[in-house]
Amino acid sequence: MEVALIGVTGRVGSRLLAELLRRSHQVTGIARDIGKVTGRPGLVLESADANQPDQLAPLLKGHDAVFSALKFATADAAALIAAVKRAAVARLLVVGGAGTLEVAPGVQALDTPGFPDAYKPEATAGRAFLEVLRKETQLDWTFVSPSAEFVPGERTGKFRVGLDQMLVGQDGKSWISMEDFAIAFVDELEAPKHSRRRITVGY
Repeated sequence: MEVALIGVTGRVGSRLLAELLRRSHQVTGIARDIGKVTGRPGLVLESADANQPDQLAPLLKGHDAVFSALKFATADAAALIAAVKRAAVARLLVVGGAGTLEVAPGVQALDTPGFPDAYKPEATAGRAFLEVLRKETQLDWTFVSPSAEFVPGERTGKFRVGLDQMLVGQDGKSWISMEDFAIAFVDELEAPKHSRRRITVGY
């Protein structure tokens, strides 16, 4: 497939890129500063501000799907959706956060007393982004949340996929490597199972 990857220079975006290229997809990598990315076969690099639909939409045209690995604190959900629609791309897959996952019925991690203050601005912006998506009825979107601990690690191919509840392993930890998260993310591209849904990935 042909995929536009916004946020290609980030820690998660770079791993999504690696997984896409590993599976022989054609990728247009988009970021404000593309100088951080090394060119390679199957990759075209484009510079754009994701919050400016006039800049972004022309770069998205002709793709089968758009991946967003943007930081929520600086992203404009409405602008991104407008650009994807203007480009006539049907699918949008978004790298989500863990803050909106439920840790008890109706209780999101973000709203618990122990949620770290340092992560609250990004998690709060992520919740607002997800709320905008949930009102979107035209795009075929999927919001993919990692587990509570989201770190660089091994690509094992062994993980679980859930919905709105935080996944916790037998060891009591809620975590996923960025490499395995990327596998699950591209799996959803290739074999869509969660149209207009949020999902989560964990061990």
